[in-house]
Amino acid sequence: MTDLKLGLIGGAGMLGTALLRAILTSRILPDHQIWVSSRSGQLQGFEAQTGLTVTADNAELVAACDVVLLCVPPAALADIKVALADKLVISVMAGVTVARITQTTGAEHIIRAMSSPAAADARAYSPWVAADAVTAADRDFAQALFEACGKADEITSEAQLDVFTAMTGPVPGFVAFFAETMAQYAQSQGIAPEIADRAVRQLFLGAGQAMAQSDARPAEHVQGMIDYAGTTAAGLEVLRASEFGRVLAQGLDASVARCRTIG
Repeated sequence: MTDLKLGLIGGAGMLGTALLRAILTSRILPDHQIWVSSRSGQLQGFEAQTGLTVTADNAELVAACDVVLLCVPPAALADIKVALADKLVISVMAGVTVARITQTTGAEHIIRAMSSPAAADARAYSPWVAADAVTAADRDFAQALFEACGKADEITSEAQLDVFTAMTGPVPGFVAFFAETMAQYAQSQGIAPEIADRAVRQLFLGAGQAMAQSDARPAEHVQGMIDYAGTTAAGLEVLRASEFGRVLAQGLDASVARCRTIG
């Protein structure tokens, strides 16, 4: 890893800059081994990293780098027009299959991943899947890169990656919807909107940290509350007996289906 040069195509976007910040903070590579391309040839917010090379020329970046991280929107893949046959390619483009990346760029050493802007604070979850040609060294690099962004796992299929794209996508959509519902309930009980909002934000912050720091699985947290037989248990029993789980699964199914067409 000491001699590798990494290039981020689309590195000035929301996800690209989050990944770049995680990489620089973790120091898995020094800044003089990192290239970033953007349409403007400029990169704001990284002025202190004087070793970074920023370019508007994707071909120049590809020629200089060993690993290319594709951070562009799925629809922009055809526009980058680069040949990547001899590169390790890591893609965080939602829904874009390994086969399509090969068809478009000629690459064979491909790792397809899912991450999120939470990477900037090392709080992302980044599952990834490797094409057949990917080597053990390639895998080690990808795992190190995504561990710099938070937590990461190699998974076994692209179909599984689509599920994670729906569940842990780039914004906390499903979690935010649940938070919105709780805040609306508080407001319906006469609680001021700003207080309801603040309370729910703090609740989800604390709950997320508690689950992240505990060895217990989410189902064990739920069962623990039910076994305690307190006020929360009464509400959880109602939710478990309702159609809530089925409807949530339908929403996730819809997101997975969209992921498989968006690329």
